[in-house]
Amino acid sequence: MAAASETSPATWALTDITAALDAGRLSATALVTAVLERLYATEPQIHAYLRHDGDAALAQAAEADRRAAQGARRGPLDGVPFGVKDTIYTARLPTTAGSAVPQDYDPTLNATLVARLEAQGAILLGKCNTWEYGTGSGHVRFDLPAPPARNPWNPAHYTGGSSSGSAAAVAAGSACFTLGTDSGGSVRLPAAGCGVVGFKPTFGGLSRAGILPNTWSFDTPGPICATVADAALVHDAIAGHDPGCDVSLTAAPPCLAAQPGRSIAGLQVGRITNLDGPEGPPDPAILAALDHAAQAFAALGAHVQDLHMPVAPSQFRAVAAPINWAESFTLHERDFLTQRHRMGQALRDKLETGMYLRAVDYLAATRERRRLVAQVDALFGQVDLLLLPMTYGPAPRITETDAVQSFTTGSAGSAFSLTGHPALSLPAGLTDTAQGGVPVAVQLAAGFRQDAVLIRAAHALEQEFAHRGIHTPRRAPCGGMAPAAQDHERSITP
Repeated sequence: MAAASETSPATWALTDITAALDAGRLSATALVTAVLERLYATEPQIHAYLRHDGDAALAQAAEADRRAAQGARRGPLDGVPFGVKDTIYTARLPTTAGSAVPQDYDPTLNATLVARLEAQGAILLGKCNTWEYGTGSGHVRFDLPAPPARNPWNPAHYTGGSSSGSAAAVAAGSACFTLGTDSGGSVRLPAAGCGVVGFKPTFGGLSRAGILPNTWSFDTPGPICATVADAALVHDAIAGHDPGCDVSLTAAPPCLAAQPGRSIAGLQVGRITNLDGPEGPPDPAILAALDHAAQAFAALGAHVQDLHMPVAPSQFRAVAAPINWAESFTLHERDFLTQRHRMGQALRDKLETGMYLRAVDYLAATRERRRLVAQVDALFGQVDLLLLPMTYGPAPRITETDAVQSFTTGSAGSAFSLTGHPALSLPAGLTDTAQGGVPVAVQLAAGFRQDAVLIRAAHALEQEFAHRGIHTPRRAPCGGMAPAAQDHERSITP
């Protein structure tokens, strides 16, 4: 990424932005103006947002500037614009979950994470695009009220889901950071597709109060950011016990912002080698990224060894899926029975599967889940960190329906949603830029409540990638992008 002084602040890392705001070199008004300029330039092609309010954001930026002039900034995020997935409830902007189904929820409610950010002066810019209800079958059917989000690196390509707009906004520079939710990889998958950082903390580490549920035993919110240090900064701003969240951890949260820059010499890294997925091994670009990561860790003084997971990472989905289907249907049964004519096909397909799932299959999956959790946890008795793919290939063209579903269902995201361990998707380069290159990524995971180790290692790897010339710029070069092709985006009658 270019030096902060050389580019629009909309393209800076969040840590550069907060430093400039603290020092008075940047005003909140100038920052919000730059981000809005980027938003207005990219939204006709990217569709990262379902709704946004630039006038309100500028008014709040002026208030942040007045606080700064009085020496009363509320914290590093005061005056910083952000977006949230449209399944995260906000008092100021409607929440529709990307659906035509009316949402029966208190319109004055702020999710705990949004309330914490706004209390620190952060500025909610808009609600980001998502799969309907933040879930589905993995297909993109082009039958929802708004068009699907596009990949800022190449608008003909998919973003990944379900926090699709949240990742696209960060990559496009139309948000300084965003929040998404992760039930099977839905923070990490679009981050991998769009070349940004997606961080799923330890299950229960961030409050999910005020967030539309999907799979209650998996659901975990997480930040999507330009860099690892940015993700650590956002995490620290929103972490902490919430009595309104049924799974909120009571222990004091770790200070992750202190981790970047610390040495990882002596860290034990397990490179996962049993990688065959539903369609074979990962794409050569993903395997090359894993090779680069292993070499980089070794150069930094970490000890890398080959390990097997109890099943291939992509096969965790076979255990997670019945749990996901059943729990999702129990949460959305009323809407399915009364409003399914308003739902898109992908959501209807998933909920119908959950409706007919046998109790014996759900119970068998929960028993297998306990076995896998114990076995994966045992791996963290041998190593501090696991290195493995996030996706098995780069993001496909969005109109290639089967490839889009395979990109989702063949990913390795379910493994740590199933087990609850913290995991992070880290950009690891681009495919052939002459052919309209899109990002590739690697995934790192750590033991329960070892989020600090994960952030320290991910930041070190990010920096080593940069030194080796395989650093992916954290904002896509959206200027002058061609309009996305529309010829295959026919609405499918529900």
